[in-house]
Order: sequence, then C-alpha cells, then structure tokens
Amino acid sequence: QVQLRESGGGLVQAGGSLRLSCAASGRSFSSYAMGWFRQAPGKEREFVAALGWSGVNTYYADSVKGRFTISADNAKNNLYLEMNSLKPEDTAVYYCAAGRRGTYYRDLNDYWGLGTQVTVSS
Repeated sequence: QVQLRESGGGLVQAGGSLRLSCAASGRSFSSYAMGWFRQAPGKEREFVAALGWSGVNTYYADSVKGRFTISADNAKNNLYLEMNSLKPEDTAVYYCAAGRRGTYYRDLNDYWGLGTQVTVSS
C-alpha cells in the first residue's frame, strides 16, 4: 500500500531541462527524509539530491550542484527534481526514495520507487 511513483522521465537534448515528480502514498512522510538517486548502466546507484525530514535542509551531489533543485510540498506527498543544463552524463534511471528520521541522507532505504528513465542526447 505504501508506494512511491516516479514520473517525468524522457528524452531530452543536452543543455535542456526536465522535471521529475514522485508521488508518495500509503502513509505520512512528513517525518521522513526524501531524495533522488540514479543508476546508469555499469555503474553503482548514486546519490543525487535529498530533502531532510525537517523539510528545510537540502543536499546535493557535487556533480549536480547548481543545476538540479529538489523540492516538495509541505507533507512530502509530492517530491520534485528540477534538472537544468542536462548533460549526457546525467543519463540514468532515476529513483525516488524515503528514509525515516535518523537515516543518513545519502542512504535512504525505507521505501523505493521503480524508477523513471532519463536520457540526455548530445
């Protein structure tokens, strides 16, 4: 019943923008940290961005700082990732994840979505 559903992935040209969404349902996520992770073929899943359980603090991987912005509604029922100045290196399956209070923001693992594909062409 608890479910995270990503949407908004697709094909975009380098330099373009894309907005990913994550709809969370089945429980309250107000006390959970939430974030985005990605995995490209042949690579490990990596942290992209996170929003702390307070709903105020944000964290970003160095590779996306200044280009990506994470946000959510007050209850974190909807999580977003605004991606700008996209590069081919950003191509990956992007996953939405949530972690209860106390979980390190780079390792959120209580709930996961199934992912959405983002492909950036040259």
